[in-house]
Amino acid sequence: MPFDFLPENLDFDVAFEDTKVHDKRYVVNNATGEYIGIVGDKFNCVSHEKFFSGVYNTMLSNLGEDELATAKINWRVARQNAWALMDVTLPDTTHTITTDKHQTKVGQRVIALHGVDGSCSNMVFFGAIDFFCTNGMIRGEHDKVRRKNTTFFNMPTFEQQLQRSKDDFYFQALRLQVMADTSLKDVNVKTLIESIIKSEKKSDKMLTLYNQETSVRGHNVFALYSAFTNYASYADERNGFNLRNTGVDTRAVNMFNREHEVAKWTETPQFKSLLKEYPHQAA
Repeated sequence: MPFDFLPENLDFDVAFEDTKVHDKRYVVNNATGEYIGIVGDKFNCVSHEKFFSGVYNTMLSNLGEDELATAKINWRVARQNAWALMDVTLPDTTHTITTDKHQTKVGQRVIALHGVDGSCSNMVFFGAIDFFCTNGMIRGEHDKVRRKNTTFFNMPTFEQQLQRSKDDFYFQALRLQVMADTSLKDVNVKTLIESIIKSEKKSDKMLTLYNQETSVRGHNVFALYSAFTNYASYADERNGFNLRNTGVDTRAVNMFNREHEVAKWTETPQFKSLLKEYPHQAA
């Protein structure tokens, strides 16, 4: 399966032009002539096509064509197409999470991030997606494969991660099931959320979102986690966590940053202390 589905707006070579500042250069979309960023004079990068085709072809070599045949690819862009994210869902690699009220399937994700304006490093993340509500989950900082944008992406490291990615996904699913088995009926969830999320306004909204999740999933840690991932997946009237309209093309960046915010919340002592039998993965 060739990599022939890069969105047209991302299929451009990058050029540079000097600015009037001696150590700065413009980043130029060579297809449109549009100026899309300013970087240092030592900055260099590959095109979106070269980066994403490299990631995809490495996935193809390691996971196989059958595994990718049903893959769903979602693209997110920002910063006048200088920032791009390829979110690959593998719906054939799934696990069922069961609470006392509900069952849902989670599927494996591979998320590749690339920027041509110095706004981010080349990165790949591994995570899961809840098919019941399409909430995205990123496991945490330790699952990040990154390389500075000044050199091409570190494919050997990515390949090593891919080779163990399915086992890592099922281990993550095991952790999610522990969340589903852990009741919060005897926990003051309002106080808990306030101890994790320091913004009073945000914590109040999260409590409302948690209560909505419990109507489907029950009073358990998985419902709280689902409220967190809902916040990272939507920003509108569905959850009340609207993004401010600043007139700047950064919505996709802000939503991706929310996924990292959630990963940090789940690494707090307050959240981890809820899960006495939380499994730990061997290095």
